[in-house]
Amino acid sequence: MKPRLAKDLRELSDQELVNLVEESQETLAKQKFQHALKQLQDTTYLRILRRDIAKMKTILRQRSSK
Repeated sequence: MKPRLAKDLRELSDQELVNLVEESQETLAKQKFQHALKQLQDTTYLRILRRDIAKMKTILRQRSSK
């Protein structure tokens, strides 16, 4: 999976971003569990997910401060 670009995320509405953050956090939790059980093949996916979540939260925070 490729990381999401900030410019693409900025095009989404606030509600879409909130939903995407929730989905990504659920996916991250599942992936962490698989990693703990040594079932995860691609561990870079964890890093990509964490960074994508951070990007989405940053965009939401920037919008709320305006």
